[in-house]
Amino acid sequence: MAKKTVATLQTSSKRLTKAMKMVKSPKTGAYTFVESVMTPELVNDWLAKQK
Repeated sequence: MAKKTVATLQTSSKRLTKAMKMVKSPKTGAYTFVESVMTPELVNDWLAKQK
């Protein structure tokens, strides 16, 4: 049900990743996108977590 898109962002000293997932609203049934910028090690945990 969740679509995942991951893009790698490079800053001067830190390596960051922007992750997006599609989340279906239980109330309306509409899909929304949730975005977050984090280190690459945390991406899989964030995507596995249900909102």
